[in-house]
Amino acid sequence: MTMCTLFAALIVVGTFIRIPIPVVPFTLQFLFTMLAGLLLGGRLGAASVGLYIAMGLIGLPVFAQGGGIGYVLKPSFGYIVGFAIAAYATGRLAGREGSPGYGRLLFANFVGLAIVYSCGMIYYALISAFYLGAPIGLWPLFLYCFLLAVPGDIALCLLAAVVAKRVRPTMQREGSVG
Repeated sequence: MTMCTLFAALIVVGTFIRIPIPVVPFTLQFLFTMLAGLLLGGRLGAASVGLYIAMGLIGLPVFAQGGGIGYVLKPSFGYIVGFAIAAYATGRLAGREGSPGYGRLLFANFVGLAIVYSCGMIYYALISAFYLGAPIGLWPLFLYCFLLAVPGDIALCLLAAVVAKRVRPTMQREGSVG
């Protein structure tokens, strides 16, 4: 329970560590959601992200643009949902081996990346079309919701694999890895 709470707090901190780039805000949320899965395992990693989501939905300003139940109507909320699914997937994939190598960790992270962007882009398109009444074309969706943002997240996949490879053995010795 303590580790889930710790990772939920790290995701909150990651939300507010912003690296200014044009058009798309770049935060470290993705890094901490992937580390939650890699280090806690699928179930507990997803639980920590679920705790983060619950905090935001009850009104704590932990999301990039605030919080509250109304946040589910923001086009970017799909990425947040994707974080929970991705944390579960990365944890399950990395946890198949007791001591996964960099290849396994990177594979798990890239699967998580695909999940986050799939959820985010589909949700963005649906909310834009059906709630906002302003459908977004396929090319602008791809450009703004993927192409401009993914290079930084690829770098975070690499960083998460390196961190997990170094921290996981310690957490396994202490019984903290899922």
